[in-house]
Amino acid sequence: MSKLTANELKTRGVSVLDEALHGDDEATISVRGKDKYVVMDLERYNYLRVCELEAAYRETMADIESGHYIKESVADHIKRLDEDI
Repeated sequence: MSKLTANELKTRGVSVLDEALHGDDEATISVRGKDKYVVMDLERYNYLRVCELEAAYRETMADIESGHYIKESVADHIKRLDEDI
């Protein structure tokens, strides 16, 4: 993973991101010597979002198959949510 500093980004602009991502999927940006941000191209971001949604779908399907869900009306659901507050 490439590394760049916030100062490099500030002085050289977005072009430094193209350089940092050339050959790498992600790059970190450090601020005052500490890694703070990760940047990636949009294609990689979209791929990760799809992975996240697929994992959430599998988790939901596992909950349904194991009976870990509640079937209730909207009014009952809102009432239960209000009780948790």
